[in-house]
Amino acid sequence: MPRDTNEITKDDIISLEDYELIRKDKRQESILRKKFRRLAIGPYATIQLESWESMWLQVQEMLRIEKGGDEQLVDELDAYNPMVPNGSEFTGTLMFEIDEEERRTAFLKTLGGVDQHIHLVIGDQKVTAEPEQDIDRTRPDGKVSAVQFIHFPLTAEQVEKWKSMEGQVMIQIDHPNYGHAAIISDECRRDMARDLD
Repeated sequence: MPRDTNEITKDDIISLEDYELIRKDKRQESILRKKFRRLAIGPYATIQLESWESMWLQVQEMLRIEKGGDEQLVDELDAYNPMVPNGSEFTGTLMFEIDEEERRTAFLKTLGGVDQHIHLVIGDQKVTAEPEQDIDRTRPDGKVSAVQFIHFPLTAEQVEKWKSMEGQVMIQIDHPNYGHAAIISDECRRDMARDLD
């Protein structure tokens, strides 16, 4: 699927019939890409680094499931386009995963303000995540949402540094109650460079 812009438009969406013909291949591509665009950050956090393709697939899948047609498409584009990298940023879906509900709830209550402690480290520069502004993901009692949608805005210098493939890059969480980091592989870094103008 060619990516000419930094958003998904109605013209990019194919009919449910046509999507069924390519769905298996597209889902297989997605599984392969997720293998190196999904990173574990410590024992309980995972980040999926998003792309135009991952958001396009989400839109197509939602249309396939709900069959809401053009009316639904408007809502899906509004929901997923903010997470399409805009050419000078990376985006990610960060998930805190603990199977046992009681432990998960207790853990999430210790992570208030975690969205201000998530960073993309490029060599000696640190880019602090900016949360998607759709809703506040920390409740007044300090409990955070198990899913965080985040953006890493980059300067022109950081874009060039990323593309150079020099130095180490990683995702870091430095919250007082959860401090972990994950190195981004060269394969992932090259693929993410496609999201930059």
